[in-house]
Amino acid sequence: MVAARNRDVAARAERLRREINRHNYLYYVLDRPEISDAEYDRLMRELEEIEAAHPELITPDSPTQRVGAKPAEQFRTVEHRTPMLSLANAFGTGDLLAFDRRIKRMLDLAEEAPLEYVAELKVDGLAVSLTYEDGLLTVGATRGDGLRGEEITQNLRTIRSIPLRLLLETAPPPLLEVRGEVFLSREEFMRINREREQAGEALFANPRNAAAGSVRQLDSRITASRNLDMIAHGLGVAEGRDFATHWEALEFLRACGFKVSPRAQVCKDIAEVLAYCDHWGQNKRDLPYQIDGVVVKVNRIDLEERLGYVARSPRWAVAYKYPPEEETTVVRDILVSVGRTGAMTPVAIMDPVVVSGSTVSRATLHNEDEVRRKDVRVGDTVIIRKAGEVIPEVVAVVTSKRTGKEKPFAMPKVCPVCGSEAQRLPDEAVTRCTGIACPAQIKQRIYHFGSRGGMDIEGLGEAMVDQLVERALVRDPADIYFLTKEQLLSLERMGDKSATNLLSAIAGSKRQPLDRLLFALGIPHVGAHVAEVLASRFSSLEDIQRASAEELSEIEGIGPVIAQSIAVFFRQEQTAQVMEKLRRAGVAPPARRRAAAPAKGPLAGKSFVFTGELTGFTREEAEELVRRRGGRASSSVSKKTDYVVVGESPGSKYQKAQDLGVTIIDEAAFRRLIEKERT
Repeated sequence: MVAARNRDVAARAERLRREINRHNYLYYVLDRPEISDAEYDRLMRELEEIEAAHPELITPDSPTQRVGAKPAEQFRTVEHRTPMLSLANAFGTGDLLAFDRRIKRMLDLAEEAPLEYVAELKVDGLAVSLTYEDGLLTVGATRGDGLRGEEITQNLRTIRSIPLRLLLETAPPPLLEVRGEVFLSREEFMRINREREQAGEALFANPRNAAAGSVRQLDSRITASRNLDMIAHGLGVAEGRDFATHWEALEFLRACGFKVSPRAQVCKDIAEVLAYCDHWGQNKRDLPYQIDGVVVKVNRIDLEERLGYVARSPRWAVAYKYPPEEETTVVRDILVSVGRTGAMTPVAIMDPVVVSGSTVSRATLHNEDEVRRKDVRVGDTVIIRKAGEVIPEVVAVVTSKRTGKEKPFAMPKVCPVCGSEAQRLPDEAVTRCTGIACPAQIKQRIYHFGSRGGMDIEGLGEAMVDQLVERALVRDPADIYFLTKEQLLSLERMGDKSATNLLSAIAGSKRQPLDRLLFALGIPHVGAHVAEVLASRFSSLEDIQRASAEELSEIEGIGPVIAQSIAVFFRQEQTAQVMEKLRRAGVAPPARRRAAAPAKGPLAGKSFVFTGELTGFTREEAEELVRRRGGRASSSVSKKTDYVVVGESPGSKYQKAQDLGVTIIDEAAFRRLIEKERT
C-alpha cells in the first residue's frame, strides 16, 4: 500500500513538472499565458511541498531548480564542440550589396539572380551555447574566445525562457548544441540601474553589459533576480537531424521550446533584406529590447557549406550595424546628486532635446574624472546619445562653439545635502559624503546598521526603516535605541507583540561585539574583515576614534587608503554626535579579539591587491577566496605584494603596481590561479 502511494506521489510530481514547464513556455516564450498567477503559484507550491517531503523525486529539469544555488568559487573552462564564430560587419547599404555580390561570385551565380536570405534582429546581449544530452540541459557556456568559454550552467538554468528539458513530442537528438543571445529587456535594464543608482553603485552602461555581468555572477541567486531572457538563433550540433535551410533549423528550435525571434523573416533577395533593415532601423525603439543591427544569413545550408569560412567568420553571414543616434544641446548647469550610499554624482542639466524617441534634459557625468576627461563645462554645446538607447550620456563637447564664458566644473568639498566633508579616496573614482546622518543616505545606513552582518536587529527591515525615517522618528542610527513602544505602535501593521519583539531585539543588539558595531557604522572600505582586524587591535571604540591615519595605516591589513577613510569618518561632527548618543544609550561594546588568519594553505605567504570593478564576484568575495587559501588580501600595493588583480576601470593601484614591477593579472588569470591552487 505504501509503495502504491509513493508511486502516486511520484506520478503527481511528474505531471506537475510537465504542466508547470508548459505554462512557463506559454508565458515566457509565447507570451500567451493560460492561467492566472495565483493558479500558477498554487501548482508550484504543490510541487515544492512534494519535493520537500520526497527529495528523491527532485529532477534536474524540475522548475523548482531555477531559483539559484549556493555561490560557486569559480567558472571552469569548456571547449565548444564547434567554434562560436564572430560575424563580419556591414555599415551601410553599399556593404550589404557588396556582401551579396561577393557571395554570388563565389557560388557562380549571376549578379541579378535571386538568393534567399534569413534576416534576424541582432539582439544586443551575450552569446551563449547550451548543450542538451537526450533532451536534458547539461552544460551552458559563454562564447569566450570562440573556441573555449566559461561554464555558467547554473546561471543559465535560472532563465525561464530556456527549457531545462526539450519540449519535443518526438525523441530528442542524443546531442544538441543550441546557440543564442542572453539579454535584458529595456524595462528590466532600467529597473536594475535604478536600484544600483539608489545604492550608490556604478550604473551598467547598456543592457548588453548588464546581461554579461548578470550571467557571470558566481552567485546564481543574483542572476535569478535579474529576469534575463534568451532568443535562440542557431545550432552548433544536432546529432541525427539534418536541415535543408536555416529557417528549418529555427522552426526546429521553436518546436524544442526555445524563444525564436518572431520578427525573423525569409527574404527572397537582397532587396527584401535592405527593406527589412530599413524598416527596423526606423522602428527599433518600439521593440521591448535593444538591438544594434540585423544578422543576414544565406538560407540554404548546402550553400553555407560551399561558402565556408574565413579566419573566424562565416562567409555566408554578415551583421548589419545601425549607427547610434546623436543630437546636440547646451549644458545649463552641472549639479551633484547624492545616492543612498553617499556617492556624489555630477549630473548635466541640459536644454531638452529628443534623442532616440524621447526627450532628454539630464545626463549623468558619472564622476569627477569623467567630467575632466571630456572637459564638460557649464555653457558647453555637447553631443549626446543614449547608451544602449536607454541612458543619456554626453559623448563629446563641441569645442568650436565655445565663447569663453563657459564655466569649468569642480566637485564640491562638502556634501550638498548635509554639509559633511566630501571624500575621495586615492584608488576610487567616486567622491562620497562622509555624513553618518546625511538625509540622502539615512535609510540605507539605518537598514545596514540593523542588518544581520551588523547589529543584527530582527524586525528592522526595509519597510520598517522606511516608516521610521519618513515619520522622523529616526534621523541617525543611534536614534534606534531611543524608540518607545508608543512610537512603534503608531506605525502601520505594528501590533503590541511586534513592537515588544523589536524593542527586545534593539536592546539585545547593545551587547554585540566591537567588530559588528564597526561594520554596522558603514565606514567606507570597512567590511567585516577590516572590522575584525580593528577590533582585535584596539581595546575600545574610543581608542579607534582617537587613532590617527598614520597609526591606523601601520596595522597589518589596513593600509593608507582604509586608514584615511576611517580617520575622516571619525573626525566628522555628525559622527561624534552619533557616537555620543550611542554611549548614552548603553552601546559601548568591548573589543572581541580573534584568532589570526590561517597560516597554511595553497596561497600561504602570498599577498593580493584588487583594483577596478570585478565582474564575476565582489571584491569582498575575491578577498575571502584568498584568505580561505591562507593568502592575504591587502588594500595597498607595495614591493611585498605578490599579485595585483585588475578589473574594469582600475585605479591608481594599477599604475603603482607597474611602477614597482609587481605581477599584474586579470580576473580570468586570478580564477585560473585559484583553480590551480585547489588541485
